[in-house]
Amino acid sequence: MATIPVDSTRVAFGLGDVEIDPEHAKDRRFSDSAWRENPGYFAIWQTYCAARSFALDLVNASEAEPLDLVKARTFVELCADVLSPSNSALTNPTVLAKAISTGGKSLARGARYALSDAIHRKGRPLRVDTDAFTLGKNMAATEGQVVYRNDLIELIQYAPQTDEVHATPLLASPPWINKFYIMDLAPDRSLIEWAVQHGRTVFAISYRNPDSTMRSLAFDDYLELGIRSAIDVIQEITDAPKVDVVAVCLGGAMTAIAAGTGDDRIGDLTLINTILDYSETGDLGGLTDDATLRRLESLMAKKGYLDGEDMAMTFDSLRANDLIFSYWISRWMLGEAPPAFDLLVWNEDATRMPAAMHSQYLRKLYNENQLAKGELEMCGVAVDLKNFQGDVYIVGAERDHIVPWTTSYAGARMFGKSARYVLSNGGHIAGIVSPPSKKTWTEAIGAPDAPAPDLPADATTWRKSATVTATSWWDDWVLWFGARSGEMQAPPAMGSDTHAPITPAPGTYVGS
Repeated sequence: MATIPVDSTRVAFGLGDVEIDPEHAKDRRFSDSAWRENPGYFAIWQTYCAARSFALDLVNASEAEPLDLVKARTFVELCADVLSPSNSALTNPTVLAKAISTGGKSLARGARYALSDAIHRKGRPLRVDTDAFTLGKNMAATEGQVVYRNDLIELIQYAPQTDEVHATPLLASPPWINKFYIMDLAPDRSLIEWAVQHGRTVFAISYRNPDSTMRSLAFDDYLELGIRSAIDVIQEITDAPKVDVVAVCLGGAMTAIAAGTGDDRIGDLTLINTILDYSETGDLGGLTDDATLRRLESLMAKKGYLDGEDMAMTFDSLRANDLIFSYWISRWMLGEAPPAFDLLVWNEDATRMPAAMHSQYLRKLYNENQLAKGELEMCGVAVDLKNFQGDVYIVGAERDHIVPWTTSYAGARMFGKSARYVLSNGGHIAGIVSPPSKKTWTEAIGAPDAPAPDLPADATTWRKSATVTATSWWDDWVLWFGARSGEMQAPPAMGSDTHAPITPAPGTYVGS
């Protein structure tokens, strides 16, 4: 703080480059050259950075309990994000420059957008042009048919795109906290499409969006009505003895639990950005303590579910700069129309959580870590991942703030045989939607089509031994499952006499 006046004077008189903390220099909020070249803006920026660092240092120096430290750090970081000078039209040089160049029209447009968002979106800035995407056309567009429906799920079977397919079918198990089409986002950006194009017979679960009539639906019900029912149908249609499963986030937790109950119908597992050991849960750790869960349960008791908007706001607040304030600036101050971006359209499509199930999940896994401790029971059966003898492929994302990659790595060591662990670029969502490009890379040990070597005891040791490859984990995954998914054969029929096609994909539950 003491050097700021001197450094600002050097900037004012052009007396050479001023040393700037590398972390502060990488902050995209301050990428405008005025923050470095204008002494006034430079002083504001550096004062803000110093005050933020000081507040966080005070928190980190505290001798409070670890959980209280997490909460305090999260609160301080959110307050600092709110108070950033980039969030004010008076102290943001980009906003002022555009206002001058447009004769104030940008501010006028921004004011209209802000008023509209206050009326129609409870004050949340509109982040994406939802009109640019339509389910079944340019999102969730892979060809298929709903072949089964119960009170919780629709099961989609996708049409083959190759003359022959692997003998073992593949089930896509999405998180119930979001719509399933994160796994079938858009043409050329769809994990499901990628698997179909590489010779897999793919089925996918699409969860119903719960309402108050489903308040008593429990964790066990999601296992029975969800993945177990889906496997029943897949085996009836394909006559396959095993079903491989690729799962995302919470869908990965449910899939692993199903495998850990001794369900020998499950073949190999692919788990993407999934927590199995909840001892280190990153940013969400401070939101799942007993006191917070009691307040959440009280809130859910009123409606019978947790509203999707409440859930979305919780996740947005963990990355407030990227998911809230960047749109505050672009929409309300710069007057920019929202972009057309498929990931954000999916993210806006929030779902509800049934009260009983959501409470049980958070308490048993996040709060009590029963799965990792060997204390979890589902449908009256003890869950032990070491009993599962199929091959396991686990993906972590380097910049994942929901499932830290070191946490997903800890889960990889919970199975009965060594898993292949792959670290990818991207965050929690972009790490899933990872079609091959110049920007993608993976880190892993050993070849994907060979038996997985034993995993080191900790993530840091693993990374020192891992090899970086300039390719997507999607490519690595194809080599992995290609060696494990059975002989090539003619594709099965779409549906069967017992489970005839009901309606084209993406079905009806996805719009609920």
